[in-house]
Amino acid sequence: MHPKSSFLVGLIGSGIAASRTPPMHEAAADAAGIRYIYKKIDLGELKLGVEALPELLTAARRMGFDGLNVTHPCKQAILPLLDELSPDAEALGAVNTVVVRNGRMTGHNTDWFGFAENFRRNMQGAPLGRVVQFGAGGAGSAVAFALMKLGVRELTIIDVDVAKARSLADSLSPRFAEGRLRAGQDVAAAVAAADGIVNATPIGMDNYPGTPLPTALLRRDLWVAEIVYFPLETALLRAARALGCRTVDGGGMAIFQGTEAFRLFTGISPDSDVFFATFASLGG
Repeated sequence: MHPKSSFLVGLIGSGIAASRTPPMHEAAADAAGIRYIYKKIDLGELKLGVEALPELLTAARRMGFDGLNVTHPCKQAILPLLDELSPDAEALGAVNTVVVRNGRMTGHNTDWFGFAENFRRNMQGAPLGRVVQFGAGGAGSAVAFALMKLGVRELTIIDVDVAKARSLADSLSPRFAEGRLRAGQDVAAAVAAADGIVNATPIGMDNYPGTPLPTALLRRDLWVAEIVYFPLETALLRAARALGCRTVDGGGMAIFQGTEAFRLFTGISPDSDVFFATFASLGG
């Protein structure tokens, strides 16, 4: 256990006013008997872009922060600014958790663990032959990694930026059997051949309304997984549930990436039930 009994942590991202991460961490800290202050550093409210990251990290170092969570749009922009990366963060080229020790900043990725754990608990027996993932950004790399670890036979990654989708498929392919990962462009054809789809874009968030694919392409035998968790029921999930699709929302991913981040920040494994209860208490 880390000898400290009080922690100062922050979340850096845009449009994070509704984030449940800070209260979940603080409730888990209360249950563990440690003092824990979790500050939101909202780029939108501050009218800043990712170019402000070096300045914000310097401020966090100087103010004695113990750790930072990092979300859209900073998960990749932060990479060159850190002193060290964990093997997972390096493999994924994305960071969502930064541990600060003695002024040194180490980047970790707990997103992939969060997605995999959420899927394992809620989608037992879901077919994993062909899956289509929308989004190749910071969260997208973690989700693709998790899907491959879960045993997806063939993963097609689709992004409005085709080069980004190709780059993600190329970067992860060497770690898995040949032919299991590809970039795709024909949304209708990919979804028609799929067992399940995953939204790993911010589309569906309060700040980014809409769906990542035309809902007319959904069908009853598809499973649908979401990473957005505010709102908990996105337009995509609502359309999928209306058809009778098996679905999993982004809540569990947010919870399990959070329990792992808490452990990295404090050295204490938190009670995941406290995370769940806090998450639920904050409404849909």
